[in-house]
Amino acid sequence: MMWLLGCQLVGEVMVRSLDLPVPGPVIGMVILFGLLQWRRPDTGAGLLRVSDRVLRHLQLLFIPPGVGIVAYLGAVREDALPITGALLVSWLAGLVAVGVLVALLTRRRSAA
Repeated sequence: MMWLLGCQLVGEVMVRSLDLPVPGPVIGMVILFGLLQWRRPDTGAGLLRVSDRVLRHLQLLFIPPGVGIVAYLGAVREDALPITGALLVSWLAGLVAVGVLVALLTRRRSAA
């Protein structure tokens, strides 16, 4: 658990000290990914056991965003059209990106 929290702390410190427009936990996840690629923990490592436990209770991580939406329901209601548009455009962009990637990989596999 200290690896997860430590990487998040480093990400937060980097964001605040460098005034980056990215959330600290995102930077922390990138740092954690880099550490995991560099270090390659064993299958029984504590970090992997903790991450399995966190994933088992993933539904609890949806509570803070839900509370935030309820707390700022007025602001969400006022900006419902831009929020809906952004959600639809980002969903469509992700769908197109996955479709193009699958088509490229399918062509590449059939050519080999």
